[in-house]
Amino acid sequence: MSPTASERDDEVDLLIDAWSRRLPDVDLTPLDVMSRLRRAANRLARLRADAFKSAGLAAWEFDVLAALRREEPPHELNPAQLIEATMIGSAAMTNRLDNLSRRGFVDRRPNPRDGRSVLVRLTSEGATHVDDAMRQLAAREGNELRGLSREDQATLVRLLRRLVQDPD
Repeated sequence: MSPTASERDDEVDLLIDAWSRRLPDVDLTPLDVMSRLRRAANRLARLRADAFKSAGLAAWEFDVLAALRREEPPHELNPAQLIEATMIGSAAMTNRLDNLSRRGFVDRRPNPRDGRSVLVRLTSEGATHVDDAMRQLAAREGNELRGLSREDQATLVRLLRRLVQDPD
C-alpha cells in the first residue's frame, strides 16, 4: 500500500533524507517516530494553552486546579499532595497558591489534623474555570483527532502507553 499525499515528504521525511545523505551509516529510523512525537507534543502544548486561555486560565493554574477538582468533595489537598500531583517544587507551589488564592480560585485553611500545615480547597469559582477549561480541552483535542478512527486512536493509545512505560 503506497502512502497518501499527506503521508509523503513531510518535514520529518525531508529531515531524515537530509541526514541520511550526511550520515549514511546511521540508522535514522527512530527519528521517524520521535521527531513526529516532538512535533505532536508542541502542537498539543499550543492547543492546551489556547483551551486554558479561553477559560481564563494559564496552564499552570489548570494543573493545580485540576488536581484539586479530581479529588472527591470538598476538593482539597495539602500542599505536599499538590506538589506530588503537579510535579513542581515547594517554592513554586507557594507562589501558585498565593496567585490562585488572590483570584478566588482556592481557599487555604488550617489542617485540623496537623496545626502546622494547611489544606487547599477548590472554590466554586475555581471549579467553574477548571471545568470550562476541561470542556474546551476535550473538544479541541477531539477535533484534532477527528481524522483518526476510534480503532486508530485505540491503537495509538496502546503504542504510546508501551513507549512511555518504564522498561524495568
